[in-house]
Amino acid sequence: MQGVIKSYDPGTGDGIIMCDTDLADYDLAPGSLHGSPFRMLRQGQRVIFDLDDSGRATGLRLGSEVDMGTPGFGPAPEV
Repeated sequence: MQGVIKSYDPGTGDGIIMCDTDLADYDLAPGSLHGSPFRMLRQGQRVIFDLDDSGRATGLRLGSEVDMGTPGFGPAPEV
């Protein structure tokens, strides 16, 4: 899944991701940053994530405009 960080509290590790496709909010799972490239998150940051069995966001990975399929940010045209 893909989305943006809606909120994040570095003190508690609590946060919310808003999914790009359905605009649903997903809470961050406890320890969701362990093993990820992130030390902290900022509001508006794009991420790719999975959902755990409880429906919480986990497995955060770096997202980019190309990964997200944002119009105008597609792969470079072949020459």
